[in-house]
Amino acid sequence: MKILSIQSAVAYGHVGNSAAVFPLQRIGVEVLPVYTVNFSNHTGYGAWRGPLIAPDDVREVITGIEERGVLGQIDVVLSGYQGGEGIADVILDAVARVKRANPDAVYACDPVMGNAKSGCFVAPAIPVLLRDRVVPAADIITPNQFELGFLTETEPSDLASTLAAADLARASGPRTVLVTSVERPDRPDDTIEMLAVTDDGAWIVQTPRIPMKANGSGDVAAALFTAHFRTTGDAAAALARTTSSVFDLLQATHDSGERELRLVESQEFYAHPRLQFEVARVR
Repeated sequence: MKILSIQSAVAYGHVGNSAAVFPLQRIGVEVLPVYTVNFSNHTGYGAWRGPLIAPDDVREVITGIEERGVLGQIDVVLSGYQGGEGIADVILDAVARVKRANPDAVYACDPVMGNAKSGCFVAPAIPVLLRDRVVPAADIITPNQFELGFLTETEPSDLASTLAAADLARASGPRTVLVTSVERPDRPDDTIEMLAVTDDGAWIVQTPRIPMKANGSGDVAAALFTAHFRTTGDAAAALARTTSSVFDLLQATHDSGERELRLVESQEFYAHPRLQFEVARVR
């Protein structure tokens, strides 16, 4: 499998491509990373250095890849955090080019906007751009519950409303929705869930909540789920493998006492997930 991953990059820590590329490589995926920013560290620190890469420069990199004749080999275009408005056109153009070269290719969009605790942390125009133009062009989307609510102009809270919101998102274009952090009032304390919804059904998995903020964990989840689902076509299996790998990555990070993901140290969890959590069919 080959994935063209158009995302941010940081020198220190693990978010965007700096979070997604290595886990994908560790499970045997060939990744072509294209950077949209090249920062010293993620913006959660409140200060960072380095450039936001101009959309035309990102497009040039993709054109150079096209000139090598490899777009027909791309199975997935993956995108995440979009630092500026102009990058959406570049991503959508890349998706169109790849699908012309390989009609079986899919586009997986992680519509990064924010979360329920922090609110939106992207430029004000980005959420609307994602909702109105980018997400409708995707085959797979991987929002958290907060982002799903914005995309569908709803307020998903319990399982029924989250499923309904996922269906609204699917009606706009993408056939597969992974909701990466489902928090419903009737779940046990100190747990969190992930939900996958496709044309074939819906599945949920519950894990203990690890008490830490882990920048980049959503990027890892989006990348692994996309790869596993593209390989197997089985959403439940992809959900099980992704949940297990991400939980163990977060547990290792929490145990280390470090702020940044223990991405490299956790590599066996990607290649050989323990599958310690039960996936339940909910539809």
